[in-house]
Amino acid sequence: MSLGTVAVIFGGPSPEHEISILTGLQAERVLADGGYQVVPIYFSPSGVWHQVPQNTEAKDYLEGPPPGAQALEVKIGESAGFWVKKGLGHKKLGLEAALLCFHGGAGEGGGAAFVMELLDIPHTGSTLYAGAVGMDKLAFGAMMAGAGIPTLPRTHLSDMHPPAFPGPYIVKPRFGGSSIGIEVVENLDTAKALMSSVHLKNGAVVEPYRPELVDLNIAFRTYPQLQFTPLERPLRDTASATGLYSYQEKYLQGSGGGLTHAPREFPANVPQELSKRAEELVRQVADVTRLTGVVRVDLLWDEATGDLFVNEVNTIPGALSLYLWTQTTTAFHVLHDALTEAVKHRVVWPQAGFSQGVALRSAGGIAQKLTGMSG
Repeated sequence: MSLGTVAVIFGGPSPEHEISILTGLQAERVLADGGYQVVPIYFSPSGVWHQVPQNTEAKDYLEGPPPGAQALEVKIGESAGFWVKKGLGHKKLGLEAALLCFHGGAGEGGGAAFVMELLDIPHTGSTLYAGAVGMDKLAFGAMMAGAGIPTLPRTHLSDMHPPAFPGPYIVKPRFGGSSIGIEVVENLDTAKALMSSVHLKNGAVVEPYRPELVDLNIAFRTYPQLQFTPLERPLRDTASATGLYSYQEKYLQGSGGGLTHAPREFPANVPQELSKRAEELVRQVADVTRLTGVVRVDLLWDEATGDLFVNEVNTIPGALSLYLWTQTTTAFHVLHDALTEAVKHRVVWPQAGFSQGVALRSAGGIAQKLTGMSG
């Protein structure tokens, strides 16, 4: 792909809204420094799209869109695209592709992909369907189990369906990011008592609590070929009562305020055989999920037994996992290749129907189909 005009789109209504802003601002600078013409687009929590000035800072978003932001009109259909007010009229933004930097919520869960398809804008990240499975912890866990990929038992939290495994449990939001709203409980009654919380009321899953397991992360990208990063071992807070890798540790600690500066061991000091096994598991994850672009997979390792489990997948990871690629390629090339994949290997959803009117011609009158339905 030539170095043309691309959008970097970030924000959105999600608990990870602020992290999305940080990722977008980082990506904007990487692409601009590499020669792209970048149009930063901010999606506010209230659902308004804005073109924002280049080179804004995180603090500029503390009270909403930054100074100089222009509200965008989003059109679908014949004139699909982003339109900005110019004088007495509107001008369409000429975009070759969009780099999606949404985290959590509908954006990462496939919603942003669907919007970009309606706007006829090639985009990074996965399809609507692959993104949705990645954001649904229950569906993702079932997919792993169905594919024979080792994972911990996971079931939905419900009065109708008690877990087949004993407590203590980790309780997680079924839909959302990997570290917000997680609780450790001793028994099922306590887990159910949490179902009214803001993070769990729309669905929750439970897993066995295994405090001895070690977090390991690895990223993959699917263009120009399937490629993996070295393993990363996030460093948990040893003073924590649970030992869970929390949102605060992942995004807010470290000299740089989290993300690329969060405490970690990189590359992870693990046996070479484990690294190879991790790559093979992630190869299977990529194959069965059909995820594309830059993806991070979170693993769990039992040092005593050597067992390795796939825990979760991040279809649009924080900082786009650029910090995990430093030993193999530059941040610019990771983003450039993702945009190239979006343009040259575009997967368009939804696909058009293929019935060619057969069902409509054979339907007959609608009135007769309603016979017997009125009473």
